[in-house]
Amino acid sequence: MELRGRAASIADSPTLAITAKAKAMKADGEDVLSLSAGEPDFDTPDFIKQAAIDALQSGETKYSPASGLPALKDAIVRKLERDNGLSYDTKQIAISCGAKHTLYNLFQVLLGEGDEVIVPAPYWVSYPEQIGCAGGKTVVVQTSEADGFVMKPDALKEKLTDRTRFLVLNSPSNPTGGVYDQGDLEAIAQVCLENNIGVISDEIYEHLIYEGRTHHSIAQVSPEMKDLTLVVNGHSKAYSMTGWRIGYVAGNADVVAAVGRLQSQSTSNPVTFVQYGGIAALDHDHQCVTDMRAEFDKRRNYIVERLNALPGVTCATPLGAFYVFPNFGSHYGKTFGDVEVKDSFDFCDALLNQKKVAIVPGKPFDADPHGRLSYATSMDVIEQALDRIEGFLGSAQ
Repeated sequence: MELRGRAASIADSPTLAITAKAKAMKADGEDVLSLSAGEPDFDTPDFIKQAAIDALQSGETKYSPASGLPALKDAIVRKLERDNGLSYDTKQIAISCGAKHTLYNLFQVLLGEGDEVIVPAPYWVSYPEQIGCAGGKTVVVQTSEADGFVMKPDALKEKLTDRTRFLVLNSPSNPTGGVYDQGDLEAIAQVCLENNIGVISDEIYEHLIYEGRTHHSIAQVSPEMKDLTLVVNGHSKAYSMTGWRIGYVAGNADVVAAVGRLQSQSTSNPVTFVQYGGIAALDHDHQCVTDMRAEFDKRRNYIVERLNALPGVTCATPLGAFYVFPNFGSHYGKTFGDVEVKDSFDFCDALLNQKKVAIVPGKPFDADPHGRLSYATSMDVIEQALDRIEGFLGSAQ
């Protein structure tokens, strides 16, 4: 059979692919240290698991409404008011099988053939693929390490055309850990309002911000900006619920209704008893999140210091998420073992094969000199991995 149309051009997620390769090598008995996974290494809190177990045992195993349980929508409304000062009605909430699924649904219902979506780079690898699956075109705005990987409003203006429909904002960012502060968002909002550009605001790492910073959503800038914004969030990162697959969008009721219709013809509802765990996560105190963030912060400080001490490596200090995004570009053109490294794919492949350390190449994030390292793993693994990376760099010819 022949693949046709968009299916023929869809690429595998490189982050999932390298994680899978590392797991396969480890299963074969190789001593692999993985800094590639985009998920917390902490277990899902017991009170969340218990809520799902209770729901399962009480018979909550049937269909829920396609766009999610009313009770979980109520909990999301409470969360957005409590944490973000944003007021929504439940008709403005749709629940999907993870924030990734939420984003896919939004692009499907919002984009027509050739519609342009502006995406700051470095970007999460799935944005362009999902935009392309909907017939849209990704327009990239480059950001710089010197600016904390935060897009400047003038750079946004330069990319606007009569086909521009949306801007995707991800703060805190995967892969850079960059965070947009209130001033940044106000300046970007002004450009969007002047040009009637909608914003899809991916806030999945909202609760993982460091150095006393506060999360800000562009939807908070003004009522007018809120009307132009679709807030995307979920349970995966803050509550270590990656495999549970609960994500949601808050925004325009017509868009949300369209997402519900699309979902009714595709996945139907997210797993019903899992949604009860989602309610517990949002309504419980956040001590589990606070504790996890504190541990991530210790790892963040350590890994940044170690990376910046390596010869020829620079690494900006991330303000959010659980990734660092060091620049290894000065080592391209060198030979490691019998491998000449020309780009981040070569670099990461050689590192994995020779030193058994898995990191994600920067090229799929549109930042080839870089690599993404996750510190959502134990300090022992981080220390050993950095020792191996140091030895790998020292072996260059």
